[in-house]
Amino acid sequence: MDTHRVPLVRPSLGESEAEAAARVVRSGWVTQGPEVAAFEAEFARAVGAEHAVAVANCTVALELALRTLGVGPGDEVATVSHSFVATANAVVATGARPVFADVDDDTLGMDAARLELALTPRTRAILCVHQLGIPCDLEGILAVATRRGLPVVEDAACAIGSEVRWQGRWERIGRPHGRVACFSLHPRKVVTTGDGGVLTTSDAELAHRFRLLRQHAMTVPDTVRHHSDRVFFEAYLEPAHNYRLTDLQAAVGRPQLARLDAIIEERRALAAVYHEALARSSVLAPPRELPWARCNWQSYPARLRDGSGPGQVAVMQHLLDRGIASKRGVSNAHQEPAYREGRRWTCGPTPCGVGHAAGHCARLPRSERLRDTTLLLPLFHGMTADEQQAVLAAVAALEPGVRRSS
Repeated sequence: MDTHRVPLVRPSLGESEAEAAARVVRSGWVTQGPEVAAFEAEFARAVGAEHAVAVANCTVALELALRTLGVGPGDEVATVSHSFVATANAVVATGARPVFADVDDDTLGMDAARLELALTPRTRAILCVHQLGIPCDLEGILAVATRRGLPVVEDAACAIGSEVRWQGRWERIGRPHGRVACFSLHPRKVVTTGDGGVLTTSDAELAHRFRLLRQHAMTVPDTVRHHSDRVFFEAYLEPAHNYRLTDLQAAVGRPQLARLDAIIEERRALAAVYHEALARSSVLAPPRELPWARCNWQSYPARLRDGSGPGQVAVMQHLLDRGIASKRGVSNAHQEPAYREGRRWTCGPTPCGVGHAAGHCARLPRSERLRDTTLLLPLFHGMTADEQQAVLAAVAALEPGVRRSS
């Protein structure tokens, strides 16, 4: 049981989701079927994509996207270390090696100016991340990708409902602007099905390939076989896996997609309250939303101000003592035990060689600083005004001269 008075996130699931799940249970068809197909169509409409393909989780989606674009053993993928470890893990799962570029201070995503440093003769794709739902510099990244003839995969795990200003109009992340965008449906995300993932693309051939590979490369889906009035046998075209989403999960996601606009509006309103309050704080600074981006505020990353006094751990403990959950800033794969060994990753065609064995890299200073100076404050749709004021009261108690009583 969660003992925090204000959790970092609280999934907003109610009667509409319960009834949707019950509908599937009563139908007798609970694996991938009509609910998944409906969810895919509704997801595609929600983000403005031509095709959406649902899978078991976002890590699987990233791996499928990379594999289908031809990434394999001996290749390299330019990406960021400053992300949930699944981003790097998906590259490694294909047999390729991640090459890490540093990030931008405002977007927390790939710095297009630093991307060139991560490109090598072995680079087969670019994997950028819309970190915490904050759109990365797609225009700059795609300009580099176009010059180098490389496909771009967007790790949009957190970014459903986020938007970028694109060629004079606002467009949602997932249209997509690269070849493929990959979303997560984990409980911490804006739309959740318990777990799950979605790939979106404008390429019908890629979408067909995703649908094939998510189901053992089986030529005839079981839904088609089930409703057929003829006997026939399916074939399995190549070694593949079971990456399907279930109808139970898809049904739970559909009511949330229906109210996505309202969800985003509510989250942006909560973020605006934080923005105003933290602009006056001498301890925590609000994130900056660039003019060409609209964030869904999947998470709210506050930054420790320079010379503010208490460090990251002290601030988090202060909040925890007052019943407020928080989370350290986005992790860096190269600083995790799984990636401490430099042979599993690099930072460019000529690695800097500085501190790799100890989990440091001279070419990733922003990534390392952001991990240690950022913390996530509670923000979720359904958050009450009292809950948010409790967070802000705890933050205010960090100010110099304010009595810090538990």
